[in-house]
Amino acid sequence: MSAAETWLELADEDPFGVHNLPYCAFGQDRFRWPGVRIGDRILNLAAAEGRDLIDAGGAFLGQATLNRFMSAGPPVWRRVREGLTELFTTPRHREAVEPLLLAVGDVRLDLPFEVADYVDFYSSQEHATNLGRLFRPGGEPLLPNWKHLPVGYHGRAGTVVVSGTDVPRPHGQRKSPDDPVPTFGPSARLDIEAEVGFVVGVPLQAPVPIDDFRAHVFGAVLVNDWSARDLQAWEYQPLGPFLGKSFRTSISPWLVPLDALDAARAPAPPQDPAVLPYLRAADHYGYDIELEVFWNGTLVSRPPFAGLYWTPAQQLAHLTVNGAWTRTGDLYASGTVSGPTPDQTGSFIERTWNGTHPLQLADGTPRTFLLDGDTVTITATAPGPSGTRVGFGEVTGTITKPE
Repeated sequence: MSAAETWLELADEDPFGVHNLPYCAFGQDRFRWPGVRIGDRILNLAAAEGRDLIDAGGAFLGQATLNRFMSAGPPVWRRVREGLTELFTTPRHREAVEPLLLAVGDVRLDLPFEVADYVDFYSSQEHATNLGRLFRPGGEPLLPNWKHLPVGYHGRAGTVVVSGTDVPRPHGQRKSPDDPVPTFGPSARLDIEAEVGFVVGVPLQAPVPIDDFRAHVFGAVLVNDWSARDLQAWEYQPLGPFLGKSFRTSISPWLVPLDALDAARAPAPPQDPAVLPYLRAADHYGYDIELEVFWNGTLVSRPPFAGLYWTPAQQLAHLTVNGAWTRTGDLYASGTVSGPTPDQTGSFIERTWNGTHPLQLADGTPRTFLLDGDTVTITATAPGPSGTRVGFGEVTGTITKPE
């Protein structure tokens, strides 16, 4: 369905038309509600359900986030999506709906859901190969386990923040190869990781079978997994990322439902060697999501999500196969999205090859890692039905001086 088929005045190419309908949590003053975006406006879902315009089984009433709605499951998700489509495409609903619409620019955008747990994966073969060459020069870029399982780490849910939140430069231990002992101070090699995150709606106290991905995952957000490379390089062996990652993770305010991404499904890369049975899906697919990374307004990279070696379904299956429970609001991210060329890399350590090949920004300055005052914005779109594009909005953050 095109934007032109709605009673709202939307351009045909609007990435937030009826084909998308991403969810959010928004506020004014001390009040906060769940919402859905259409064009450049947000429908107050609590008010819409309170007036019997949609039926979510009470999932929006009295709620400040999307968690209760996400936990309701696919039948309710589909019913609400169909109801919203009806509201926005049938002119007779205009009089009832229009008073409940607010301009995006007039509200505060908050975290769309309460984050239960956070896991970050390492699923791009190009990214893992690049970092292997940088961190372990002379050795095999990929560790022996990499093509047998989706490698990941358990992050910190309490430091996941919404787009627009400042990112204070983290402190920690650093040790270069020439230093006799480590030193302590603010990170001097602060970086980004451009990722896509998936959000669990329906919880399960058992492993999630790989073919049940759509029964449990509600939708997707953009993620910037800020990374202090000097802290990470010193501490990551043998237990992996810790202070180099846990200080901030930024996500976009718009939660795009999986149902909006059906046209973006794409065959995932073939896997060799063959994976174990619990990682074999009946339909081995990923999503054709095109990311863009801007550094102080300069477009520096276009990472392609479709090339990820491990799929979101495989990530969830592996995350839970040991018996780990899932909860509503669990966020798991893809890991850095990188393609085969430098202008497709999703981190600055790759884009500048560990600082040895500086980037020149639009203002003429050569740059390697992030300086105080720098702003990074990641955007993305995906194919929608009938030639439309599905917008993810953006995730942005500005580096501030150490706290």
